[in-house]
Amino acid sequence: MDSDLKAGILTISDKGSRGERVDESGKTAAEMLKTAGFEPVKLKIVPDNIKQIVGTLIDWADNQKLSLIVTSGGTGLSPTDLTPQAMRSVIDYEVPGIAEAMRAESLKKTPHAMLSRAVAGVRGSCLIINLPGSPGGVQENLGVVIPALKHGLLKLAGDPADCAS
Repeated sequence: MDSDLKAGILTISDKGSRGERVDESGKTAAEMLKTAGFEPVKLKIVPDNIKQIVGTLIDWADNQKLSLIVTSGGTGLSPTDLTPQAMRSVIDYEVPGIAEAMRAESLKKTPHAMLSRAVAGVRGSCLIINLPGSPGGVQENLGVVIPALKHGLLKLAGDPADCAS
């Protein structure tokens, strides 16, 4: 993958943002993306706060011009899980196949996967993907989408090549 594909990893965790928990999920995402040829240039932890999530996603997509942002955490059913709401207020459109593929992969391991509200979508020329908050969940979900990321990001950047070729 081209080294100009810059990525951001945003962990959404109240405990992590207060320093009460080590951010293993963000580290896992950064390692996987680096191995896949991405350059993780932004890593940040914010609390489960819609304004902070939205502000970071907008800044990274619009001002920092990242190609890819992955978030970790806040996709479940807890009243404090606000990532999907924040995402939907930021993205121009959803890419439902990514979230569907992640849930399908996770369902092979646990029925709790159907409770995920993870969203994937596009803002401008940036693809944003919500991942679970656990290192294992990140590894499983990001692992299933990494093979399609280069093609998707090339298309998002305006690649005119025929998809079937």
